[in-house]
Amino acid sequence: MEQAPCISRIASLLAEPKRTAMVWALMDGSAKSSEELARFAGLSPASANAHLARLTGSGLLRVDARRGKRLFRVAAADVSAAIDALATTTMASATRTAPDIQPPALLAPPLLRRARVCHDHLGGELAAGLYQRMTQAGWIQRYEQRTEVTVKGTRHLAELGIFIQAFSSPLVCDCFDWSQQQPHVGGALGAGLLRLFLQSNWVSAIDESRALSVSDAGLAHINRLAALPERRS
Repeated sequence: MEQAPCISRIASLLAEPKRTAMVWALMDGSAKSSEELARFAGLSPASANAHLARLTGSGLLRVDARRGKRLFRVAAADVSAAIDALATTTMASATRTAPDIQPPALLAPPLLRRARVCHDHLGGELAAGLYQRMTQAGWIQRYEQRTEVTVKGTRHLAELGIFIQAFSSPLVCDCFDWSQQQPHVGGALGAGLLRLFLQSNWVSAIDESRALSVSDAGLAHINRLAALPERRS
């Protein structure tokens, strides 16, 4: 026992559903008042303040003072990463427990649903749509339990400056998206795509959140990737 990491304190804090609900509401990088978080979690103001005191005292949340008002936000990027990992594990464990039943997608703040960092690659609606287009366009193909980049995909990715020959293994894998109930591109290719999007300023980080801000130009560029040409009537 002396060798075991002391993670039970944080785990016990997040085991309380009302506290988890308040942290979850802040996963998009927003700052909210105790009154807003109380309404979100279905708590009285006094009860919400007691829970928030524990979350801030543990270093999971921090308080910003704006015009005399106390606003709460996620304390650091590692907190968002831990919560996101718990969401992924929740969905994965549900699938392992009942493989024939698809668990419902986890509800999340809109910004987090739209685009976010998942491990080291893009997740959310934007990523799920890109995966579908890459599959339909023949850039990637699914073979039994593995996903591979096709010759066509290799050529098109090279035109974007992504040279998969230089990537380490696993080159590409299906990462199941907890908010979409669909896969998105993981592995070295997924990480390479996210780097391209960040360097091109198509997406950008939002404070300590896993959520990503998507520019109008970025949305247009990403939605054009692997898009099939429209058929003329």
